[in-house]
Amino acid sequence: MIYDICVIGGGINGTGIARDAAGRGASVLLLEKDDLASGTSSASTKLIHGGLRYLEHYEFRLVRESLMERERLLGIAPHIAWPMRFVLPHHPGLRPRWLLRLGLFLYDHIGGRKLLPPTRSIDLRSDPAGTPLKPGFAHAFEYSDCWVDDARLVVLNARDAAARGAEIRTRCAVTGATREGDLWRIDSRAADGTEQTFQARTIVNAGGPWVVRMIDASHTPRSANIRLVRGSHIVTRRLFDHDRSYIFQNADGRIIFAIPYERDLTLIGTTDREHESPDVPAKATDEEIAYLCAAASEYFAKPITRDDVIWTYSGVRPLVDDGASAAQEATRDYVLKLDKDGGAPLLSIFGGKITTYRRLAEEAVEMLAPSLPVLKGASWTAGAALPGGDFALSERGALADRIAREHPFLSMDDIARIVATYGTCAFDWLGDARDRAALGEDFGGGLTEAEVRYLVRAEWARTADDVLWRRTKLGLRVDAHGVARLEGLMGRLVNEVMV
Repeated sequence: MIYDICVIGGGINGTGIARDAAGRGASVLLLEKDDLASGTSSASTKLIHGGLRYLEHYEFRLVRESLMERERLLGIAPHIAWPMRFVLPHHPGLRPRWLLRLGLFLYDHIGGRKLLPPTRSIDLRSDPAGTPLKPGFAHAFEYSDCWVDDARLVVLNARDAAARGAEIRTRCAVTGATREGDLWRIDSRAADGTEQTFQARTIVNAGGPWVVRMIDASHTPRSANIRLVRGSHIVTRRLFDHDRSYIFQNADGRIIFAIPYERDLTLIGTTDREHESPDVPAKATDEEIAYLCAAASEYFAKPITRDDVIWTYSGVRPLVDDGASAAQEATRDYVLKLDKDGGAPLLSIFGGKITTYRRLAEEAVEMLAPSLPVLKGASWTAGAALPGGDFALSERGALADRIAREHPFLSMDDIARIVATYGTCAFDWLGDARDRAALGEDFGGGLTEAEVRYLVRAEWARTADDVLWRRTKLGLRVDAHGVARLEGLMGRLVNEVMV
């Protein structure tokens, strides 16, 4: 078979492009060397936001586009994305109040905000948001942005792409790509060592940190370079009782977030550090952990120490190398480079942020359209719900109530997690179960055999880590004994799938 498009890379950009193209009638093959969202796309700060600090770098177009996408994503993924209010304390020694007020006025108005409430001023001496902070902070602004489960956003785009005809192959590494006339020959190797060759009319190089390496492997001249920037995060026990997040200014000009996370935890991040190579695993260094603890301790009354950190994660952002002197100043915008000089087109994706992935995908497919007459129709993804998201944001409570009625043995924490992970797709694995025993083996943390079987069958999960850290975050809940039992089940299920 000759595919219209071969997408290399199973992160947010690759799966978004696969979804858009498959929905316009193209035959699509997506190849990912590891698991979906196994790199950068599961290691973000989990926000759909315009990037308030980007206004200081005059990136008004990026902020405007991001804010417009923010509301679109709330519409198509109301289960894994939801509104969140952010408290920005005024630090007397840093940016003046008038500058913060001006920036937030622009933030409220340049993106066509409709669903989210506007900015307001709050008195931290009387508002509950001031309770966990040092007494020296008296005034703050509160504004709107949104939360998203980044890894699930990737998986749901892949699921929708597959439902529209795309072929998704995980753990299938590209070992070479050669132009043969008007076609690409793509050589690959599966995890079991099996080698296979594919043909495609075009390649989309969405390799993230490996994007330049793919260009070199295809013997195509580079038209841009990337800058690898590592962002690290720490997770602690919950530091405050309300459901708002904080955005803190630092003396070095950076900002960090402190966000309610996984019901009883707090997520703090992120850093900006140069990263030497995509082949070096991203890991929070002692210096980065200390930086985040110190930055948060500038604001919280109770200091954050290394002993408070229960988990860390890091990702490598493949930013466009724009010559910025500091990692924090490098643009988060994306650049698409189309090379057709050698025959079959190669489209390479540089940079980008999770908030604008859908618009990036739309633009990428439109760039390929002149080379692929098979692509039909106008852009369509802005209003098409992702799997499980076929309900309005205001109906989240009603969906939770329905699950509670039909499955009364589930706890409120179970139901909240299930709604925020699967939306209406929850019924695909809950079925008609009337007690927990009907869901099979229990691994702890609310994870059962029925859910695991569903993730293997419908979402390409192949290892315990796929289930515990990307399809869910139950790795924070399941103990070592549960992990061992899960690994045993995964081995059996994957063998069944492969037969």
